[in-house]
Amino acid sequence: MKPLVIFRHAPGEGPGYLGEVLKRRGVPFEMICVDQGQAMPSTVDAWSGLVFMGGPMSVNDPLPWIGQATGLIRAAREQDLPVLGHCLGGQLISKALGGTIARNPVQEIGWGPVTQVAAAAGRRYFADLPPTFEVFHWHSETFSIPEGATLVLTGPHCRHQGFVMGRMLGLQCHIEMTARMIENWIGNTEDHALGSTASVQTAEAMRTGMDHRLAALHRVADAIYGVWLDQLCG
Repeated sequence: MKPLVIFRHAPGEGPGYLGEVLKRRGVPFEMICVDQGQAMPSTVDAWSGLVFMGGPMSVNDPLPWIGQATGLIRAAREQDLPVLGHCLGGQLISKALGGTIARNPVQEIGWGPVTQVAAAAGRRYFADLPPTFEVFHWHSETFSIPEGATLVLTGPHCRHQGFVMGRMLGLQCHIEMTARMIENWIGNTEDHALGSTASVQTAEAMRTGMDHRLAALHRVADAIYGVWLDQLCG
């Protein structure tokens, strides 16, 4: 099997729990650290699928690699390669497919629910999950649903939490979180920026019941990642 390629856009936003899933399933993967200046590949021919992680930047920023990333996503679409995006990664997929990224009505940070939208496109990913389940959030922007894509997840503070187009799955929320990642994100955020609104939790709230919440989140991730990985191209 060709390896999967994972694009990291910030030092603290690597594959997280996804990396554990890949190792457990024996899926070969390589990581391109965009944050360290590693070059984007010119084609998608070497990969079985593409994964885009999160990052603090906006896809509307004038960064040269953003156009390269969206070009790779369009190339993957033409070749029917699976593509998965987390938060910024989901926004990159939306942008590549003709969607727009704009400020969400509120900033969303911490644990919060998402609800399945009744759509055939999402059933294969969420069939083993309850109608509403908890995930992790850390964003101030959100994506539109590109023409031809289907909204599959929604939430009380952000309407567009996930969409599907063919073998592409774009998520606004985070399912890849580990305790280390959460602590790293909290540690890199000013205290006054946390717990300031109904949709932004305090550090204490994010840490409350973390082990139990992460175990539940990883069960969600196992279900979603399992379906997506079964689509990888040899």
